[in-house]
Amino acid sequence: YMLNRCRIPTDPQAAPEYAHSIRLDGDIILGGLFPVHSRGDRGTPCGELKKEKGIHRLEAMMFAIDLINKDPELLPNITLGARILDTCSRDTYALEQSLTFVQALIEKDGSDVRCANGDPPIFTKPDKIVGVIGAAASSVSIMVANILRLFKIPQISYASTAPELSDNTRYDFFSRVVPPDSYQAQAMMDIVTAMEWNYVSTLASEGNYGESGVEAFVQISRETGGVCIAQSLKIPREPKPGEFDKIIRRLLETSNARAIIMFANEDDIRRVLDAAKRNNQTGHFLWVGSDSWGSKISPVIGQERVAEGAITILPKRASVDAFDRYFRSRSLSNNRRNVWFAEFWEENFNCKLGMHGKRPGSPKKCTGLEKVGRDSSYEQEGKVQFVMDAVYAMAHALHRMHRELCYGYPGLCPRMANNIDGKELLSYIRAVNFNGSAGTPVVFNENGDAPGRYDIFQYQITNRSTAEYRVIGSWTNKLHLKVEAMHWRTGDPSLPASVCSIPCRAGERKKVVKGVPCCWHCERCEGYHYQASEFTCELCPYEMRPDTNRTGCVPIPIIKLEWHSPWAIIPVFISMLGIIATSFVIVTFVRYNDTPIVRASGREMSYVLLTGIFLCYAITFLMIAAPDVGVCSLRRIFLGLGMCFSYAALLTKTNRIHRIFEQGKKSVTAPRFISPASQLVITFSLISVQLLGVFVWFAVDPPHTVVDYGEQRTQDPSAARGVLKCDISDLSLICSLGYSILLMVTCTVYAIKTRGVPETFNEAKPIGFTMYTTCIIWLAFIPIFFGTSQSAERMYIQTTTLTISLSLSASVSLGMLYMPKVYIILFHPEQNVPKRKRSFKAIVTAATMSGKLTQKGGDRPNGEVKTELCESMETNSDQVFWYFV
Repeated sequence: YMLNRCRIPTDPQAAPEYAHSIRLDGDIILGGLFPVHSRGDRGTPCGELKKEKGIHRLEAMMFAIDLINKDPELLPNITLGARILDTCSRDTYALEQSLTFVQALIEKDGSDVRCANGDPPIFTKPDKIVGVIGAAASSVSIMVANILRLFKIPQISYASTAPELSDNTRYDFFSRVVPPDSYQAQAMMDIVTAMEWNYVSTLASEGNYGESGVEAFVQISRETGGVCIAQSLKIPREPKPGEFDKIIRRLLETSNARAIIMFANEDDIRRVLDAAKRNNQTGHFLWVGSDSWGSKISPVIGQERVAEGAITILPKRASVDAFDRYFRSRSLSNNRRNVWFAEFWEENFNCKLGMHGKRPGSPKKCTGLEKVGRDSSYEQEGKVQFVMDAVYAMAHALHRMHRELCYGYPGLCPRMANNIDGKELLSYIRAVNFNGSAGTPVVFNENGDAPGRYDIFQYQITNRSTAEYRVIGSWTNKLHLKVEAMHWRTGDPSLPASVCSIPCRAGERKKVVKGVPCCWHCERCEGYHYQASEFTCELCPYEMRPDTNRTGCVPIPIIKLEWHSPWAIIPVFISMLGIIATSFVIVTFVRYNDTPIVRASGREMSYVLLTGIFLCYAITFLMIAAPDVGVCSLRRIFLGLGMCFSYAALLTKTNRIHRIFEQGKKSVTAPRFISPASQLVITFSLISVQLLGVFVWFAVDPPHTVVDYGEQRTQDPSAARGVLKCDISDLSLICSLGYSILLMVTCTVYAIKTRGVPETFNEAKPIGFTMYTTCIIWLAFIPIFFGTSQSAERMYIQTTTLTISLSLSASVSLGMLYMPKVYIILFHPEQNVPKRKRSFKAIVTAATMSGKLTQKGGDRPNGEVKTELCESMETNSDQVFWYFV
């Protein structure tokens, strides 16, 4: 790689030494790598000239060097020079060219080299390159960076954005004034998220730029977890015929993934759009293009409809007006330093320069008087700003280095003139901070990357005719998107969808498809479950139910038996009639307390029995009243007390009758404990057992209210109710009524035993009929009460059944035992007089005692025995029943 000259005349026809590069003299030489030509075909390294990406950019570097050399404040008394090479858009060719930059650092051994005349060779001293500006393509920068780092030559790229170059362990001497694709990928991810898309496909051109860009996007999607990749497709370097139609068909396999994330070159973008158009998919895909699409016209020419709505991204930049003036003033005469400018001239003005022109088929010759921007179209290439920023970054680093190493020394001091340490210069490069050519700060992070600053564009067709890129937002570490400025092909202002599954409605959980977190099935939270999170349903607490949307729980409404309910009105009506009737009987008995009928009925026991009947009617009001501690206490006391009063009194009566007639069969003496006082003692002894049981119940389980949420816990939560009730279980209820039922059964047994008494003792028969009817009532009550324990209307049915059964029992007793007496007292007072019947002995012994009465009749005058017995009955009328027809 060493050029040498011997002391012999050189061939005047030999080509210039730097015919394929540009060399600008200076105290400090910078290298430059630009894609002046495209990639060549069929083994040729270089192809056609690139007017914008090649010529504009390298002219921007020379323009920046001119400005710096004229700036008295930046590198004063120091001139920057340049050595600019053509990469031909090929990484391997660029590697060969970049070896020029390291020639000065390779030791030369000429001991074995001699000229033809035997003289030692004279070595041409190569330019020492202190830093390199470039390259453009990421693949070229990666290749060049690998060799430059070996010789510690710093490199600043103006267009390479591959995330791989951020690896400071492998590319430690590489820096760039454009943000890496990892920022671009993050910006594109933020766009996708803002558009509420969670199911997208990616499409990349084969090569470092496309593959690393997609890889960065996929990596971010995995880290954030909000976006799923349906397909990741790659466009081959040399696509076969029909390859792009095949790509469109594959993208349609996941038709829900309408958003396509593209990291592809211009040609591939154009051919993808064309394939979508051929397959009648205009308007289906939602394109999201990287900076390789940006705001370029070439990919969308003739395909405006299919590209409509595309969102593209481009590093934030501004046109440098000074460069426009500079480039428009360039001509063949004043720009001889650019060895490729003549070729550009021919290409730009479609003419040829002399016999050796590059365009032999051009119909006209170049005059040299053509003017850029006047005789040809001109638009500043997008990376001009970054080329100038890269040159200025190198200049600012050198300036600071000179200020610290050569303080007060005009020009280069020995420390910098002999050797500029590349590693030391790199530290100064990473520390620069100045406003670039577009007015934005130029800084580098620890990996040599510039901050991410992007403009967001959308390709829109306005008035159905004019197509243009419109800025709809920006990204500077955070997305700022103007959704209202976006326009879609359908004209609908709402955002188009690119989702695998539609969002679940409120009250539905997501059941994620295995391996595809963005695809799910929606399952409704059933029963008493509510949507606890996006993916789970949980059971509401027992006293709560799901709300209308099933997104939370609300308390179950609490109900009780209301006075206006039909279930309460009927029992209350019956009870009130019973209370009125009972009160009327009591008042009548009190009013006619000393009449024979009242006396013969046993006044004391009648009042006890009427009290029990009254309590049976009154308990209805306690059973319907709103439960509280007081009401629950009274329910416990009086629920069985009314029946206990009634059946204790009736049991005492039937037992007395039974004992009287049984005793009469044996002797003429009256049985014990048949006096009114004895009867009251027996009755209240029986009642005290009920009260004792209630007090024990109070001690063991104090009364309180509960809300029963299980009674009306229906399958439909909206119909669920909590029932406010006293804490009285069915077992407790049976125990409370059980003693009274026992008394009732015992009383019925005695009623059966006394069914054969003479007709004149006719109170035994009404008692018997009363007990038979009561048993039938309670036998009907038991299956109704317990058979409805699982019913949703349990509270209403059981309360109504219990109260009506109590009222009916009381009504039977009242109707059969007292209504006939009240009728006689009020409407047939002539019958309310004492009537003597047969003697006590004659009545109770019937035929068995007839012999004894006959024997006594022989010893005594006729009628004495009868008179004696009757007189005996009169002396104790309250001890023996008087019966009236």
